[in-house]
Amino acid sequence: MSGAPAPFAAGAEVPSGIAIAPCGNKCRQRQGSTAAPGADMDDLEGRSGLPDALRVLLRDYPRESWESHAHFDGLTRFWLERHLMFRSLHSRLLMASRDLLDRRSDPVAFAPRAARLGGFLIEQLHGHHQIEDLHYFPVLAGAEPRLERGFALLDADHNALDGHLHELTQGLNATLRALHAGTHGAGEAGELEKQLALFGRFLDRHLTDEEELVVPVILHHALRM
Repeated sequence: MSGAPAPFAAGAEVPSGIAIAPCGNKCRQRQGSTAAPGADMDDLEGRSGLPDALRVLLRDYPRESWESHAHFDGLTRFWLERHLMFRSLHSRLLMASRDLLDRRSDPVAFAPRAARLGGFLIEQLHGHHQIEDLHYFPVLAGAEPRLERGFALLDADHNALDGHLHELTQGLNATLRALHAGTHGAGEAGELEKQLALFGRFLDRHLTDEEELVVPVILHHALRM
């Protein structure tokens, strides 16, 4: 995933859409969902962090102490690195869309890069969320019942993010179709940039809160996921 792809050869066709692999029945059912916890402070699109009641273990296991803890294992590190990857993919896609919008990028070179980055981000997030919902969250909630509400909150975040991922897929495809048709796609690129900026805010909020809920539970209970 490093670096920009080489521009298309002369006469090559701009891809007209992103092929997203299906993510299973659960993801399909959640697409476009407006499900969220009842309280506004729990809503991904309105909250500024975890409620105090869900930060009880974080006080004992602050972020700066995680990597030096005896129970910080390779799988936990890998999980956090996946989060870093999602942030990086989003940042690269947002910068590419802004370059296109400001005409600093060749549309023919932008199209395959956006298709690759966007398709990979969307597909990988769907799979990541499915594993968490079906395996990790039940184990973690069982180990720390005081924080069961927090794992329900994270699952509801996934519902909300799936709606945004669905809209992001549509925005990416609309931009690629416009480029495929031979236009600069300024209108579509402008909408895509707005979608990416909004999605990035929600994604970072979710990932940060998820890390600050999950890792302290793993360290406290010496869990091997």
